Amino acid sequence: MPTTVTEATFQREVLESDIPVLVDFWAPWCAPCLAVAPLLEALAEEHGLKLVKVSYDDEPDLADRFDVQAIPNMILFKGGRPAAQVLGARPKAALAAAFGLTG
Repeated sequence: MPTTVTEATFQREVLESDIPVLVDFWAPWCAPCLAVAPLLEALAEEHGLKLVKVSYDDEPDLADRFDVQAIPNMILFKGGRPAAQVLGARPKAALAAAFGLTG
């Protein structure tokens, strides 16, 4: 189950995490966001990632900080730094490949 992250909790939950964190910038009105959500949950479980969700509407400063201008937009953080970013809904295998989780 993903954790909801805000500006106040982002540092602790994402940047200071000991394991890679998949950050899902989303909104409840975004149909592609809702479609990709179960795929992200599956990838996180299969690859030992922490999955967090950031509301695009409620956290505009976080979206700006990472240049998120459209959703769904997912960023994989490793060691507190962005390692890979995917814009738009994609099939599970394509998401895994884009995040470098294959092979």
